[in-house]
Amino acid sequence: MINSTHYSSPIGEILLASKDNKLIGAWFEGQKYYMANINDKLVEKEDKTLINTKNWLDRYFIGEKPSIDEVDLAPEGTDFRCEVWKILCEIPYGKTITYKDIASMIAQKRGIEIMSAQAVGGAVGHNPISIIIPCHRVLGSDGSLTGYAGGLNRKIFLLRHENCEF
Repeated sequence: MINSTHYSSPIGEILLASKDNKLIGAWFEGQKYYMANINDKLVEKEDKTLINTKNWLDRYFIGEKPSIDEVDLAPEGTDFRCEVWKILCEIPYGKTITYKDIASMIAQKRGIEIMSAQAVGGAVGHNPISIIIPCHRVLGSDGSLTGYAGGLNRKIFLLRHENCEF
């Protein structure tokens, strides 16, 4: 069973989901890959994880910089996707990185010559925990605003909210 609740953000409704006291999802209503990998029944019930996540989001949207470590995260995905999401968690507030940078980091870690930036893009796009795992901080290699599962308007809002240069 998965506990869930809704959060009203300045850029739309977000469905929050937790399992075993860990956050497994934060999706904008109607976003691409909405609730992907969720096979259990959702129950509308706020637990301490969801209350904590709402508090985190409240603080984020009023301009504070809450730490990602304040929310116990458990995104579900392939080993490769989880590896990419872990790198996303290390991108500092107000900073950006490119898909190519992430691909280079993974290639170096694995001791291989090259990793596909497109494969990284696919993993970034499937991030199930929007905002908190900051996939909005990833740009194209030329600094362009490439796709965002929640929509480019939301990505632009989040980057401006954090005073990111793009």
